[in-house]
Amino acid sequence: MTQASPLPDLAVEIKNVNKLYAGGKRAPKQALTDFSLEVPRGSFFGLLGPNGAGKSTTINIMAGLVKKTSGHVRIWGRDIDTEERAARLAIGVVPQELNLDPFFTPREVLDVQAGLYGVPKAERRTDEILEVVGLKDKAEAYARTLSGGMRRRLLVAKAIVHTPPVIVLDEPTAGVDVELRQQLWRYLKSLNARGTTILLTTHYLEEAEELCDRIAIINHGRLVACDTKNALLRRLDNKSVTLILTEALPAIPEALQRFNPSQPSPNEILINYRPSSHAMRDILDAARGCALPIADIRTEEVDLEDIFLQLTQMPAGQQHA
Repeated sequence: MTQASPLPDLAVEIKNVNKLYAGGKRAPKQALTDFSLEVPRGSFFGLLGPNGAGKSTTINIMAGLVKKTSGHVRIWGRDIDTEERAARLAIGVVPQELNLDPFFTPREVLDVQAGLYGVPKAERRTDEILEVVGLKDKAEAYARTLSGGMRRRLLVAKAIVHTPPVIVLDEPTAGVDVELRQQLWRYLKSLNARGTTILLTTHYLEEAEELCDRIAIINHGRLVACDTKNALLRRLDNKSVTLILTEALPAIPEALQRFNPSQPSPNEILINYRPSSHAMRDILDAARGCALPIADIRTEEVDLEDIFLQLTQMPAGQQHA
């Protein structure tokens, strides 16, 4: 009896990958430069970056749709060059492009896809998957009659018919309404909870912040950050607190001056501070010591968008992964 192969620690492993697109009549374009990335097994991983950063090139290389110029890529422990078939069986990809046969129905699309991956008819989950992506009532409609959002959901359905251990989604919710987007994410969260590794690219940064446990940021074909979501959020050492007063103050008390406060309005005091230098407790203790008539306190913390903008607008030499 053969022993089952141990599960890999890394669902995706990319090492020193370069991709140079030949220019033809245009100048050659370096899409990826010494790009390396590790996606731990079981993670819900976000790959973020501005348009043209190299996200789709990375995904297309993983899916076998684009040939890398150099470097190594492994999917679920399988090298995409020397173990191509096994690597492709381990991954399901939802591309940005709506590449569907217009004369196939959603049911036919999923049955054909399942057949291509060798899924026996008795093990196919066509109805379950169509229900999850909100297309069960359109199961017999031609793909050409579906809206853009419906077609995108059908691409998600195609990617999961063979139950791959790794699912890659390239902007999967573009054009999908909020309710169905939430339904889709609930299903993907449940897949992730059962062990499926999910790699997501999205322009909805609040989506990545809510869903992903690890996040990488790519810019100009280079990795500029890769860490847990919480560690990335700690990178911007900046918070703000607004003290809302019951009455207007003619001036800010001396005891608060060391925090470099400002007055957006006569009954507000705004303090931007670095948690590494001051604790919120210090500010509130100073405010109580002044006997300020505080009616309310409003705080603001950094979010993923702040991190994204800081890292993608920073000169290349100052970016650190």
